[in-house]
Formats: sequence, C-alpha cells, structure tokens
Amino acid sequence: MLFLSVMLGHQAQAQFEPQFTQYMFNEMFINPAYAGSREHMSMTLLYRNQWVGLEGAPTTQTFTAHTPLRNDRMGIGLSIMNEEIGVTRDLSFYGNYAYRMPTSFGFVSLGLSAGLINHTERLSDLNIREQGDESFIGTPRVTVPNAGFGTFVQGRNFYAGVSIPRMIKNTVDAGASKSENKIEMQSWHYYITGGYVQPLNETIKMKATSMVKAVSGAPLIGEFGLHALFHETFWIGAAYRTGDAWAAIAQFQINNQLRMGYSYDFTTTELRNHSSGTHEITLGYDFSFNKKKVVTPRYF
Repeated sequence: MLFLSVMLGHQAQAQFEPQFTQYMFNEMFINPAYAGSREHMSMTLLYRNQWVGLEGAPTTQTFTAHTPLRNDRMGIGLSIMNEEIGVTRDLSFYGNYAYRMPTSFGFVSLGLSAGLINHTERLSDLNIREQGDESFIGTPRVTVPNAGFGTFVQGRNFYAGVSIPRMIKNTVDAGASKSENKIEMQSWHYYITGGYVQPLNETIKMKATSMVKAVSGAPLIGEFGLHALFHETFWIGAAYRTGDAWAAIAQFQINNQLRMGYSYDFTTTELRNHSSGTHEITLGYDFSFNKKKVVTPRYF
C-alpha cells in the first residue's frame, strides 16, 4: 500500500501495524504492559521475510529489551523496529513503561509506550518510464511521533492482554517533509491476546494462544494457535490467521537463558501464486544479574 501511495504522489497513511507470527513469545510490540513480565532482563531479536519471491514485499527486523524494577512492581523496555516495504522504510524507536500490581495469581499490569518513527522513501530506486521527473528524485524522509497503551494480566499458566499499540494516526508526505499527526479513535487498532498452558503429564504441556485484531470499519482478524512443549525444552505447534495463512512454529530452549524460534507461514490468499510463503526467526536471551533468582524457562 505504501508503494502504491508513493507512485501516486508521495502521500500515505504510514503502515505502522507490523505482523508477527511468533507474537506469543514476545508481545512488546503489541502491548507495552508486557515490559518486565519475564522477571529478568530479557532481549529478543526477530527477522521476518514476508511473502518470499514477491518484489517489494515487507521485510522486518526488531530488537526488544525489557526488565522489571523495584521488586517487580515496575517494568521498563525498549523496542526498535526496521520495516521495509517496496521503496519505503520505517525505522521506529519506542520506550515502554509498565506498572505491575501483584495479585494472588500473578500480576496485573498497565503500560504506556512513546516513540518516534522515521519514514523514508527511496524514490531513486523506482523504475520510472519518464526519466528526469523531479517528483521521483532523492530520498525524502519525515519523522513522526506515536504512543500506545495496554493492560496485561499474567499468572503461572495463563495470560491475557488488551492494547492499542499506536494511538496517533500518522499521514506523511515525505516529498514535502510534512506530516499530519492526530488522535482518531476510529482508526485505533485494538489487540486482544490470551494464552493458557495445560500439563498433560510430567514431560508434555499444551499451550493454546489467541490474538484478535479489531479496527473500526474492517473485519475482525483472529490468530489461533496450539503448541506442545516437550521436557520444558522444545515447543512445536501450528497457528491459523483468518483469511490469510496457516503457520508452523517451533522454538528450542537451548538452556535456561537462551532460546531460538522459527516459523513458516503458508499463505492461503491469491498471493500464494506469487510467493513461496513467509519466514520468521527469533533469538532470545534472559539475563540473571541477581544470583538469588534462578532463571527458569517461561511459557509466555
């Protein structure tokens, strides 16, 4: 969509709603209240190559880091994302803050995020029939603000969250280095997530996950997954995104601190005729600076 907007005059409503298949292992980009939820400082890297084989398809790289503070009553975090679609690039930096309230079953958190998004258009990369058109010369860019809000409920074997990751509607005209930034509730994207782990025996646990995305004037999008955990070490599962794709997901807990994940999306739309699917790779690490705390593998 951004690519087409560039072709039609450089004005676009910036697409700042990234899509991740392995969201259930790192919800920082979906919900700022997730900050501090892993009980230790945690970092995650992600690489996503969407619709492989389709020219101009999205590629996304992310880095997140978050940690609890003050006896786990607060959490802070940092989120960085680089996303390229066609000739456009969005580089975002967000700071996250969560206030975590202990309960009899775990924690209830309220979170806020704020940051900047740098939008760039590499117009010189376009293949233009009429050479010399000054409308398609250079690399215009513009930086816009955004903010988000979320709630997160967490227990030992379950979690649930509701969030609005981006509350400001950004309309950019990179060619003129201008942007319009305003809060419009009807343009908010709501994310509702949840998950539950059920032990089957001493070595196998089952985890069900779900995410529903809602925005005014558009159909609901649901993502539903079922995963099995073997010996607290290896996750394997499948997920379905309504009207879009099936996915196979695996994650290996290399040790108590290091984990690696991979997913492959089988596209179910007409794009399957032009693409060989979507690959996503994650790498996570949990630090342990407090020797009194033992790092244990987490389910969410």
